Amino acid sequence: MGIAKKTVKKMSTKTSKTAAKKKTAPKKTAAKAKPVAKKTAVKKTTAKKTVAKKSVNTKTASKKTKVVKEVEILSPKKVVKKIKGYPKKDLEEFKDIILVKRDEIIEQLQSLKEQMMDPTTGQYVNESSPYSLHMAEQGTDAMEREKLYLWAQRENKFLTYLEEALQRIENGSYGICVECIDEPQNLCATCPLIPKERLKAVPHTQHCLQVKQKMQGK
Repeated sequence: MGIAKKTVKKMSTKTSKTAAKKKTAPKKTAAKAKPVAKKTAVKKTTAKKTVAKKSVNTKTASKKTKVVKEVEILSPKKVVKKIKGYPKKDLEEFKDIILVKRDEIIEQLQSLKEQMMDPTTGQYVNESSPYSLHMAEQGTDAMEREKLYLWAQRENKFLTYLEEALQRIENGSYGICVECIDEPQNLCATCPLIPKERLKAVPHTQHCLQVKQKMQGK
């Protein structure tokens, strides 16, 4: 009887241990199942992010597209041609550069005018002016006045070029190489448009550098 009791106790302890193992086993499977759900959630969020990026890219692409209208321009051969000029944004930038240059020229001309005028009479200084009584002084004064006059003449000419450039900006034909209207010579990458770098350096020009050099070489 004592032996039978021991076997019963052993059997009961084994069955209790296996029951405990069975109860704890589902917890492990449940714990493993949770990270799987998290991974799938991460995948969904990444998909949303990619969609958001695509929408942003499409928006930026739509902003970058510039609508450039064709401009009717009279060629040197007196033929009306339709050419795509610079967009409005670039024309506004060129306009600002030209306006700054024009203001500088106007200030210089005013300064030259004051130097060439007698402050007391408001007239041009001449040989009979009391400020230059000696013959040598009269000669130097005449040379100085001639230099000032030539400089003022040159500045006035440059001012008219700038005014004409502003008119071309208004009608949209600014920046088109005159020599490439009838037949593009393709001497520069932007033909028939003059490159931006040249227009910023010489805002009144109507020729790209290569065409200008070709014209001077003739």
